[in-house]
Amino acid sequence: MLVKILNCFFWVFFWNTFTAAAKYPVVLWHGMGDTCCFPFSLGSITNLLESELNNTYVKSLEIGGNIVTDYESGFFMHPNKQVEYVCQELAKDKKLGEGYNAIGFSQGGQFLRAVAQRCPQPAMKVLISLGGQHQGVFGLPKCPSLKLHSCEYIRRLLNYAAYEEWAQQFSVQATYWHDPFQEYKYKAHSTFLADINNEVFSNGLYVDNLKKLDK
Repeated sequence: MLVKILNCFFWVFFWNTFTAAAKYPVVLWHGMGDTCCFPFSLGSITNLLESELNNTYVKSLEIGGNIVTDYESGFFMHPNKQVEYVCQELAKDKKLGEGYNAIGFSQGGQFLRAVAQRCPQPAMKVLISLGGQHQGVFGLPKCPSLKLHSCEYIRRLLNYAAYEEWAQQFSVQATYWHDPFQEYKYKAHSTFLADINNEVFSNGLYVDNLKKLDK
């Protein structure tokens, strides 16, 4: 069903958004509770893009080198470490040397934005973010692939402890937890989102690198 929806969406949005779509490779970053290559999610989307873009090279990011580590990273590997890992992987991939277009799903959207801001080489041409939480979350809706009671436990934990140092280091979702009732604590203790949003101090390089995007 997801692929059918995306197939329709592709023609009205992707094709008009990508500049010289078939010219540049495509990089995908999955969301929480997913991996690079599940055949019912990113694997199918990879096949769809390759087909519709005349066999354009599609790189679906796999954090840590295997599916298990990739899945776990969505919950437990700090986004700064993930972004650093991805920047290194992109730099090593010779097929991306002339630039690439990027699609981020859910939290993969803000992670790819961090890549654009922090790692201008190879050059990201277009960034599409589907459901990215660029202003953070305050709640954990439809927690995928986990049981309901597990989602509720994580939600309660973040509500009370998101800005504790241990939570920031060991919970990915804590790093983009944006409590509107504790704006000062968010800016003071968010170790990822507040930085890439330039809410702690204005990083001119982030601004300049985002301006390099075509779209």
